[in-house]
Amino acid sequence: MLCVLLCLCGSICGCATAGNDSLRKETEASVSDKIKPGETTKAEVKGMFGSPLNTSYTDSGMEIWKYELAKISADATSYIPVVSIFAASSSGKKKELVVFFDEKDVVKKYNMSESDVKVRRGLLNQ
Repeated sequence: MLCVLLCLCGSICGCATAGNDSLRKETEASVSDKIKPGETTKAEVKGMFGSPLNTSYTDSGMEIWKYELAKISADATSYIPVVSIFAASSSGKKKELVVFFDEKDVVKKYNMSESDVKVRRGLLNQ
């Protein structure tokens, strides 16, 4: 769903950002300064990062909050007439923060990651 949104926005305006904007300036180091497993509460996480994009539960009952931010820009081939019909693409970065809470609403563990994203579209990329 996120990729579809980014592709549509990227093809129209050349650039798209989707997800939790609170992650925009965050890095693995800055998040590790803010979140301390066994100490940081659910209310504190919500105060720092806002509401999560997705909430789920493990089989053992731990609550999982997921935050994502993707920033995608159209690559040069997307602006070339005719070529973009056959082989357009967009690229950028995706940040993801996943936080696990125990039964007392305290952070059990978390993971912050940043990765490169490449979205290909066009007739040759089917």
